[in-house]
Amino acid sequence: MDKRYLGKSGLDVSALGLGCMGLSHGYGPAVDTKDGIALIRAAVERGVTFFDTAEVYGPFTNEELVGEALEPFRDQVVIATKFGFTFGDDGKQQILNSRPEHIRDVADASLKRLRTGRIDLFYQHRVDPDVPIEDVAGTVRDLIAEGKVKHFGLSEAGVQTIRRAHAVQPVTALQSEYSMWWREPEKEILPTLEELGIGFVPFSPLGKGFLTGAIDATTAFGADDFRAKVPRFSEENRKANQALVDLLAGLAADREATSAQIALAWLMAQKPWIVPIPGTTKLHRLDENIGAASVVLTSGDLAMIEAALSRITVQGDRYPASLQARVGR
Repeated sequence: MDKRYLGKSGLDVSALGLGCMGLSHGYGPAVDTKDGIALIRAAVERGVTFFDTAEVYGPFTNEELVGEALEPFRDQVVIATKFGFTFGDDGKQQILNSRPEHIRDVADASLKRLRTGRIDLFYQHRVDPDVPIEDVAGTVRDLIAEGKVKHFGLSEAGVQTIRRAHAVQPVTALQSEYSMWWREPEKEILPTLEELGIGFVPFSPLGKGFLTGAIDATTAFGADDFRAKVPRFSEENRKANQALVDLLAGLAADREATSAQIALAWLMAQKPWIVPIPGTTKLHRLDENIGAASVVLTSGDLAMIEAALSRITVQGDRYPASLQARVGR
C-alpha cells in the first residue's frame, strides 16, 4: 500500500490505517481475542502500518489486544493511542482528566499494555477545559524527550487549541470525525492544519457504518451499540439520510467499486496528508476498505460528487448532547 506523511512531521504511515476500537468497544460485544489478533495481523500482511487504539476502548482491553497482535511486527508499524480520561466507580464512566501527572501515568500504563517501549503517536483524546493546553503539550514534549513518545496528537480539538498546543510542541496529527456526512472540518480545521503542516486522521470515515449501505431504517442496534444513542441514527434520520447512501451506491456501480470504497477514496482525494482509519471486525470488510486505496477519482468525478453532495442535507446530530459538548474546544 502507498504511504502518506502526516503533515510535515516526517511520520509516514499506510494510506489507510485500521481503527481498532470496534474490536473491543462501542459497536456491540467484543470479538474473541484470537479473532481480533487474526484481523489485526491480516491488516499487517496486507500493508497496513497504522493502528489506532486508546485506553478508554474497553477500557484497557483494546490496547492489550493491539499490543499482543502487533508485538511480532513492532518495528514495522505505527501505533497511536490516547490519554485524557479517568473512570468512574463503575470502571466505565469517562471523566475528563489531562492533568500532567495523569498523562504520565497513562503513558506508562499504555506502554505496558501495548508491549512496547514507545508510543508512536500520543493523542489527547478530548480537550480538558480544566487544564491549559500548554500544560498538556508541555507534558507530551517531556515524554518525547524521554523517548516514551514519538509524536503528539489532538482529537476533536478546535482551531485555537490546535494553535496554542502547536506553539509548545508541534502537533503531528489531528484525529476528528470527517466523512461525506460530516464535513464540518472543511470550514476551519483543514485550512489550519494545512497552514501548520499537521496531518489529519479522520475517524468514522464511513459514517459509523452508514455509508456502506449496510444500515437502513429497519436496522436494530443493541443496547451496547453506541449508535443506539446517536441522534443521527434514529429511525427517522436514517430514512432521511438514505439519499446519501443511494448517491454512493450509484457512484460505486458506475466505477465497479463499493460504496465504502468510494467514500474512502473521496476522503483520501481531499488532501495528500489525510489518512482515514476505518474499523471493522470482518476480514472481507478489511479487504474491501484496503481496496479503496486503489480507487482513483478524477477531478471530474470529484466535481460531480461535490455537486451531488451539495444537494443533500444530512439530518441528525452526530453525538448526544452530553458528548457534543466535548468537541470543538
